[in-house]
Amino acid sequence: MTRQFTGKAALVTGGGSGIGRASALALAAEGALVTITGRTEQTLQETVGLIEAAGGSARYVVADMTDEHQIEQAVQTAVAGLGRLDIALNNAGYDGEYQLTQDHSADMLDRMTAINMRGTFLAMKYELRQMVAQGSGSIVNMSSGAGLVGVPGFSGYTATKAAQIAMTKSSALEVAPHGIRVNAVCPGLVDTPMIAELSADQRASLSEAHPLGRIARPEEIADAVVWLSSDRASFITGIALPIDGGYSVP
Repeated sequence: MTRQFTGKAALVTGGGSGIGRASALALAAEGALVTITGRTEQTLQETVGLIEAAGGSARYVVADMTDEHQIEQAVQTAVAGLGRLDIALNNAGYDGEYQLTQDHSADMLDRMTAINMRGTFLAMKYELRQMVAQGSGSIVNMSSGAGLVGVPGFSGYTATKAAQIAMTKSSALEVAPHGIRVNAVCPGLVDTPMIAELSADQRASLSEAHPLGRIARPEEIADAVVWLSSDRASFITGIALPIDGGYSVP
């Protein structure tokens, strides 16, 4: 049976772990040639190994999302495989730490802005140049439920995640005439390595904050990425899709 992304090229930033790794695996399982980026070569190699062990095709590029030249090179590498770029997941991000606004570190705010906002913007810049040239493509930006609601102690983070949603909507309108779709997903808390380090009591408290009574698995977010990237979502663009177990419901 032909897989839905056979013959298509995908780029996943922040593909070394967590949601990025799960999404890269899911895209590759559907036949895409996946290029992953990140700052840590070992985790990128591990992701590529998992994809290849499952029968998929992938390669990696070490890239820092604060470096425009490295971002451009990563996109060029993704395009070089099949001469096109069909799918891009801009997942690389920086969460920061709990800090009240009046005590917030300017350095931490600058880093979140550089990676979450500027990095996503620059990735879209080069992804969209290729997609406009070929007249097709789908971009998914990894925002957060924190971009939809207030989160005490994370005002800087929520600002950058809300910015990603705003960039998604504006870009979606710009490139719709070219047959390109741009969407965002907004996860609640996800069972990533960072969450795994928390105590049982902390995990229980976080689970209770979600009306469905648990946090998400990375694969559940990856499923949404695959769907938004597919022809099954061909009439969907400019949305910010909550995947948060009801956390952001008013």
